[in-house]
Amino acid sequence: MSQLRAAAAAGGLRRSGGRAVPAARRSRKGASPRGGTQAPPPTPHVFSDPAEIGALRRNLLAWYDRCKRDLPWRTLAATEPDADRRAYAVWVSEIMLQQTQVATVIDYYNRWMQKWPTLQALAEASLEEVNELWAGLGYYSRGKRLQEAAKKVVSELAGRMPRTAEDLQKLLPGVGRYTAGAIASISYGQATGVVDGNVIRVLCRLRCIGADSSSPAVIDQLWDMANALVDRSRPGDFNQALMELGATVCVPKAPLCRECPVKQHCRAWRRVEKELAFASQKLFGKPTPVPDVEDCGVGGCPLCPPAMEPWDSSLGVTNFPRKAAKKQPRVARTATCVLERRGCHGAPEYLIVQRPSSGLLAGLWEFPSLPLDQDLQEEKQREALADHLRAWTGWPVVAGGLRFVGEVVHIFSHIHQTYVVYSLPLDGDVTLDPALTPSRWVTEEEFHASAVSTAMKKVLKAREKQRGEESSPGKGSKRKRATKPQGANSTRPGTQLSLRAFLRPPTSP
Repeated sequence: MSQLRAAAAAGGLRRSGGRAVPAARRSRKGASPRGGTQAPPPTPHVFSDPAEIGALRRNLLAWYDRCKRDLPWRTLAATEPDADRRAYAVWVSEIMLQQTQVATVIDYYNRWMQKWPTLQALAEASLEEVNELWAGLGYYSRGKRLQEAAKKVVSELAGRMPRTAEDLQKLLPGVGRYTAGAIASISYGQATGVVDGNVIRVLCRLRCIGADSSSPAVIDQLWDMANALVDRSRPGDFNQALMELGATVCVPKAPLCRECPVKQHCRAWRRVEKELAFASQKLFGKPTPVPDVEDCGVGGCPLCPPAMEPWDSSLGVTNFPRKAAKKQPRVARTATCVLERRGCHGAPEYLIVQRPSSGLLAGLWEFPSLPLDQDLQEEKQREALADHLRAWTGWPVVAGGLRFVGEVVHIFSHIHQTYVVYSLPLDGDVTLDPALTPSRWVTEEEFHASAVSTAMKKVLKAREKQRGEESSPGKGSKRKRATKPQGANSTRPGTQLSLRAFLRPPTSP
């Protein structure tokens, strides 16, 4: 346990109440008011054996050397001799990878590094350029904060990146504890751990941590564990190996436990194996009880699963980690109008406006939009949008002129957004006060090249689909051939007569 406590003491800054606090000044939850410390976690939930820690490091790193994915940021981190460029390359990848899958990030990362290969190049870019490249990647504030931090490094730190996780977190806006640890360990070789979603899953399974993995107490213990486990000679590789294990083997559902290089250190896996052995013995009539040495045995343990949520044998290792029930996203409705006109070559052009510089989708471009009350009827929606457009453009917009396109649903991380889409063709130009609302007319190609959100791309797609349906005949509407009027007994060539018609006597001419 001394090794674990020493590693925790070296952990540097920790989040407390939304601000960074030095480790020496913080107090743990439950600490004695007279300076006493919280009781250490029960042995089953920690790594206390130095021999086991050493074996886990060797096994994990050997697997990583054999199986790691070839990713562009790893190549840059391994080959770039300049420490500042190396840290910048890792930093960009870590910001892009937050809440986004690796497969999606690769193309964005390559385009970014080709356009802005250095901190200095990024600092000179405009926010509009950053938003345009980031468009479609989601969580747009990440790109904005990244550029703000790059400007600070260039203007205030003489272009030199901070060299420790503590300074990275303290000096760079938008850099939290995880990002700081990743940059410091991968770029500078600092022996500091990292804790992200993949690491949380791996560590919780390794040590049967079944309490809410998003709670501060559990996160605290996981950081202590990560700092204790990190390999001192290859900290960057070890941290990447731990994350790689969670991303490719120790996945949320259907983990590949038999392929895991550290399964012999996994208490969740050992419990599954013992249950299978017991079931096999019972099948052959030898019901020998197997003592469950993996149970914590400490009443009220803050790291064990809640008593009302016991181990579920059908879930196996996926009993861990446990999470609190996810908060349902807020439901929102927005009226959006695709204002369009005919361009000089006959192709449609669209009016887009820029969102405020703060808040959701800050600084991005969109079609004119208006938030709606949830219970507003369709007729009232049209009237509200017409009033908004009339006040905004100065044009005599009437509700009846708005053509309903459809509803477009887009799910943000915390908002279930429905866009009620209308279209409105205009015969002339609309000039808005740029100081009030920046706006511009764009072609379809220019629209997609602009810093627009995925939601707005869905809106335009809905309008273009409607236009396509209007310009082409629908199914089953093929034009019938014209036929000459015929008498009661006349038939077209090739028409088969009914029996009654065949027997009817011919009429006089």
